[in-house]
Amino acid sequence: MATLTDVLVVSLLAGGATGIGALPLFATTRISHRIYDGALGLAAGIMFGAAVFALILPGLELGSLSEVIAGVFVGGGFLLAVNRLVPHLHEEVGAERPHGPVGDGSTETPLRRALLIGGAITIHNVPEGLAVGIAFASGLEGVGLAVALAIAIQNVPDGFAMAVPAVQAGVPRAKTLLYTTASGGVPEPLAALVGFLLVELVTGVFPFAAGVAAGAMMAVIFREVIPSSHGHGYADLSTLTFVSGFVTMMVVDTVFAV
Repeated sequence: MATLTDVLVVSLLAGGATGIGALPLFATTRISHRIYDGALGLAAGIMFGAAVFALILPGLELGSLSEVIAGVFVGGGFLLAVNRLVPHLHEEVGAERPHGPVGDGSTETPLRRALLIGGAITIHNVPEGLAVGIAFASGLEGVGLAVALAIAIQNVPDGFAMAVPAVQAGVPRAKTLLYTTASGGVPEPLAALVGFLLVELVTGVFPFAAGVAAGAMMAVIFREVIPSSHGHGYADLSTLTFVSGFVTMMVVDTVFAV
């Protein structure tokens, strides 16, 4: 059985992966959309599989259909409401189009764009951290690790998207690395802690909590991750990696019986 320390360490590493995205800024401000879109598709597939196999199905086994449905709508609705206030803007920032560099034509200042993206990353890490904490607290360590891996994969391009405008705004690269790491490394462990303790301390809360985390994750996937992986000429690649990520979670759930 995983301990609270295990959950905090795993979620800290997953959330702190945003800082990895800032490392290329010490050498360049461009990445290939092929790599970017493929990585996002893989992360989306793993996250979607985790939402289904690690959260919704166990929630249905341990609780009622109405509890899980209510949780899914609460989690999804919350994410969509937040998204209207803090848009996720990493689609075009600093990446490279198939036939040339990106220029999004936005009149926003680089610093404001960095703050918006950082705020979105912070908010989106909350339901993902909850999912990790809930999975570990329910004895699904393998699924919790898979979810954390998917989050880490997604957080790398997110961190890059935040770091590019920050550097363009004149923020020193060392501070940019610190800020991008904190944008995921702080909310992720805190949310995982809440999810872990919620299931540990409150009897019968797992079905609803699992539904909330699953709904929020699905909202992030379909509102943010998948759209961000399309439109650059590599939609087929990102779709294939999405399917690969989902199949990975099927294997984790069935072969390893987590």
